[in-house]
Amino acid sequence: MKNVFLGFLIVCVSAVAIEVGEVPSEVSIEGEEGGKLDGNAWHSSMLKGKVYTLFYVDPDERDLNNAFADALKAKGFDRKKANSVAIINLAATWLPNVILETKLKEKQKKFPHTLYVKDKKKVLVKKWGLADNNSDILIFDQKGKLVYKKFGKMSAKDIKEAISIIDARL
Repeated sequence: MKNVFLGFLIVCVSAVAIEVGEVPSEVSIEGEEGGKLDGNAWHSSMLKGKVYTLFYVDPDERDLNNAFADALKAKGFDRKKANSVAIINLAATWLPNVILETKLKEKQKKFPHTLYVKDKKKVLVKKWGLADNNSDILIFDQKGKLVYKKFGKMSAKDIKEAISIIDARL
């Protein structure tokens, strides 16, 4: 019986998992679920028209992929063609939201072209099957198709690959 349940669970999770080569299902984060720092809703349909790098981060793992964030900033991609979104998984930490929002405002100053979004209910964990309690990196092409994903710490090789994927799509 355990094997049947486990098999069913795996099928359900993989059915919602975001896959490279596909445009993910439409998702919104708004109201009690969170949203942009200015209080407005965030919609995944916003991930079109440019190459977007999306960081989905547990605040406890916020520094895990700083090397990649710094590499993106150093590369200096044309903001008319490439941009980034950082979605913070606020439900993945014990830290109070008030403290996290202050830290997000500090990050916004360091990375002014990045759109910061608060996910208070693990919306992307549930709807896209992203890794919880981690630092996830997703890259989308101009049509909103996922072209790269990495859950966890990026190696130097991963960083080089991700940068070249962005370069190839500009």
